[in-house]
Amino acid sequence: MHLRILLALLAVALLGWSFWRNGGWLQLCAGLAMFLFGMQCLEEGLRQLAGGRLERLLARSTGTPLRGLLFGMAGTALLQSSTLVSLLAIAFISSGLIRLAGGIAIILGANLGATSGIWLLALAGQNVSLSPLALPLLVFGVLGGIAGARGKAAGRVVLGVAFIFLGIDQLRAGFEAMNGGMDLSAVGGEGWGQTLAFVLVGLVATVVLQSTHAVLMLTLAALAGGQLVLDQGLAIAVGANVGSSVSTAFVGMLGGNRSGQRLALAHVLFNVVTATLALLLLVPLTWLTHALAGLVGFGDNALLQLALFHTLFNAGGVLLFWPWQARLAAWLERWLPERAEQAVPAAAPTAPPVERLRARHLSGPALNSPDAAAAAVALELRHLGELSLEVISQALCLPADTYARPEVDPALLEARPPGDSCHDVELLYQQRIKGVYGDLLTFMGRLEAPLDEAHQRFWANSQVAALHLVNAVKDAKHLQKNLGRQLRGADSPVRDAYVELRRQLFGQIHTLHDIVRTGDVGAGAARLRALDREAAAFDLRFRTGLFEQVRHGVLDGLDAGSLLNDQAYAERIYRSLRQVFAFVEEPESLQRLRQLAANTMAEPSG
Repeated sequence: MHLRILLALLAVALLGWSFWRNGGWLQLCAGLAMFLFGMQCLEEGLRQLAGGRLERLLARSTGTPLRGLLFGMAGTALLQSSTLVSLLAIAFISSGLIRLAGGIAIILGANLGATSGIWLLALAGQNVSLSPLALPLLVFGVLGGIAGARGKAAGRVVLGVAFIFLGIDQLRAGFEAMNGGMDLSAVGGEGWGQTLAFVLVGLVATVVLQSTHAVLMLTLAALAGGQLVLDQGLAIAVGANVGSSVSTAFVGMLGGNRSGQRLALAHVLFNVVTATLALLLLVPLTWLTHALAGLVGFGDNALLQLALFHTLFNAGGVLLFWPWQARLAAWLERWLPERAEQAVPAAAPTAPPVERLRARHLSGPALNSPDAAAAAVALELRHLGELSLEVISQALCLPADTYARPEVDPALLEARPPGDSCHDVELLYQQRIKGVYGDLLTFMGRLEAPLDEAHQRFWANSQVAALHLVNAVKDAKHLQKNLGRQLRGADSPVRDAYVELRRQLFGQIHTLHDIVRTGDVGAGAARLRALDREAAAFDLRFRTGLFEQVRHGVLDGLDAGSLLNDQAYAERIYRSLRQVFAFVEEPESLQRLRQLAANTMAEPSG
């Protein structure tokens, strides 16, 4: 920690010294800072103005590859951020709201849509000062902040445009001031060595700045100032295209589940293959760029030619990948198969090493959208529920998958469990529940996006539902202490009572799981009410029967007390599991997204 602070202070000191030594360098860095801040304001404002409409459009757009491509193009052109659109697609795939093939089409469209911003920057980068236009925009942008939420978002967009204009002017002035002290023409030598060097410059600069637009704006300014020639700018554009997928890949591969990782890898493959082909065909592509530019009247404008080249090689990549989308999706699923979850051991574990299971459906990109985050939480709650029912089944000295079987042999519920079948529930809790529960709470605590009332209620209720699942497992740990010992004992009224208790609790969790599996809301509500009535009747009948047996001397007070305590644990387990159903209603916006996604997935692709 101290080393990190020391390095940060050293970097600030060196940067400050460089500003003092070179005024042109200061102007260049200030222009870059203004440009990046403007892009951030523009992206945030447009995202706030779009609201949930962007997510709904995304869910609707993946029915056919063409619609996915058009969404990627339109979303990127609107938000001026292919990274944001790509991360949003990763978030929806990770949360199960769209399919991989639809996500690949969005990625293709996002790369093509990113070229629109380069055209705008090339047009704005001409030898015309934009500062006079930026000044009134600053005023209007600040005034928009006092006009409510939508006015504030619109003001953010206007401020973003103003800072982008100011940044462009500063960048241009900075390169002009450094004209005598910056000669890039000799970088990397000559020929292919120089081309590859500038590709690397574009890649590294994009990774560092996290913005293709910023790198290409620097390139355009350098072209306008004479520090670069067009061929060098084209090589930087190729490298920037590859660099744009690196940050997406990093977030998707490290912070996503398998579905998100597949789409992140598809993004990298598209950009790397496209860049490689652009380099191999650099001479004919450059000739085509010059020829087309001459035909439309800007053959002497290097900035517009760079924008045209960027469009040509991205369009070529889309044409190359377009017929292979379905096959690429199949390959990605084969290369990155779903991780097999660690199976429950057949015998009761004796060694105490704790290798905790982790969450399966939570991913960093999902935090970019409240609905995608809510969908991920809903999936992970279901995963935690499955694990909890496994552990509770084992607490009842039954195989872990018994609760999920369509039919269960009644003899299994009455038989004496083998000596190694009653697992240590505390160890199972540490191995299979605690890590997933911790990941879920950590994920929910990381969400920074503003939430409406419905999402806030879902967030709070999901935390309560997860707590109920964990409490059910902890109560099962206490129940197992007497239950396992008595079930393995000789026939007796006490054992018969524990068999009855096990049969009742298992029947309840088996029914609860079946209600979740069928997913019929109306029938499920009726079954839950019937299950509640049956549970109340059993509890009364069980207690009454115990006291009747004590009165007739069949049971003594100690056995009856133990049974009453364990019956209370069983009742609490059922109530905890039952309460989960009261806390998992999803926000209406997420329900609409699921319906849109379901309708879209049902459409024939083509």
